[in-house]
Amino acid sequence: MENRKKVAFYTLGCKLNFSETSTIARSIQDEGFDRVDFEEVADMYVINTCSVTENADKQFKQIVKKAMKLNNKAFVAAVGCYAQLKPEELAAVDGVDLVLGATEKFKITDYINDLSKNDFGEVHSCEIAEADFYVGSYSIGDRTRAFLKVQDGCDYKCTYCTIPLARGISRSDELENVLKNASEISKQNIKEIVLTGVNIGDYGKGEFGNKKHEHTFLELVQELDKVEGIERLRISSIEPNLLKNETIEFVSKSRTFVPHFHIPLQSGSNDILKLMKRRYLREVYTERVNKIREVMPHACIGVDVIVGFPGETDEHFLETYHFLNEMDISYLHVFTYSERDNTEAADMSGVVPANVRAKRSKMLRGLSVKKRRAFYESQLGTNRTVLFESENKEGYIHGFTENYVKVKTPWNPELVNTLHDINLTKIDEDGSVRMDFVTTMV
Repeated sequence: MENRKKVAFYTLGCKLNFSETSTIARSIQDEGFDRVDFEEVADMYVINTCSVTENADKQFKQIVKKAMKLNNKAFVAAVGCYAQLKPEELAAVDGVDLVLGATEKFKITDYINDLSKNDFGEVHSCEIAEADFYVGSYSIGDRTRAFLKVQDGCDYKCTYCTIPLARGISRSDELENVLKNASEISKQNIKEIVLTGVNIGDYGKGEFGNKKHEHTFLELVQELDKVEGIERLRISSIEPNLLKNETIEFVSKSRTFVPHFHIPLQSGSNDILKLMKRRYLREVYTERVNKIREVMPHACIGVDVIVGFPGETDEHFLETYHFLNEMDISYLHVFTYSERDNTEAADMSGVVPANVRAKRSKMLRGLSVKKRRAFYESQLGTNRTVLFESENKEGYIHGFTENYVKVKTPWNPELVNTLHDINLTKIDEDGSVRMDFVTTMV
């Protein structure tokens, strides 16, 4: 086809953003655009922004600069969380033509009729209270796994968090629609689906536009387990107070759900958890981990933790460190607290100096390396199933077992997006695990 316009996408932040980028991309492709890589010359660049990552504004400016270098006449659109929170700031960045907030991002095709550059970035962003409708999304074709969005928004009031301001109230996709999307994904030779959302354990709320829970997260999991053609389902991140024992037990016996849980803790000190307005105390977290270990001793358990929150003394931090050190977990995602406008925590006393925050972060990242290695060592000699990914990294192909052990073996293009029974043999210098094939599966 002659003269088709080209569009490229750049996604910052979480798995949910990746899933939504795919949905936005499909709507633009339906308007006659060809999708190209962000490194290529395009007529339009769409940047899906994040408000959680540090230096979000700096990162954004660098990406716009990169797009302008490739084609200084290209039309640049910013969408997503940062675009909802700080639209004017993004619109002022040199080269930006359009900024779309939480609800407008899914209607991007309404705004891109002529693609001529604007002198100033045009802003379309609603009051976040209006972000009360649900747009289902899934990403496909980008990787060997798909990210399936089941829920959006959050009703929690954690004092450090801007997500409710960026994404609005908690609302869910209709169960029927989730199952339809899962079925569509399975028909496209995708072996693994990761369930994503802002607060997926709250699934069911707002499914039919009200606050009533029509279905629960457990029911969602049970129904998805029945969808034909899916090899693996993975729960992305779930709040400890919403991860029920019944769900843990179901996953342990399930056909497709893998033994991998990512559970935000944020602090191992009850004093700090209260300041953060989290909806659990550390004892609940311990119960969840113990329950998982009881029914799935080989499960991988990941933990989110924030260091340097206002009021976090050395004693509080050491409480967190020892709590995590003594707990049978597999890895940590460590976030250094940074102040966010319009959050309660930004006005709290007891500000932790930046150098102390950095030191605490380094300590916990060191603990994470130790935990991951101990978890990998505990898995050596066991038989697992691996799903190989699509990249050739220095002559090796990598993949993940069902319980999230990263494995490597010499590159073979025939292995891409295939599942194999393997035996985990030893840990390589780069930290990934070597393996032997047991039998070929799919």
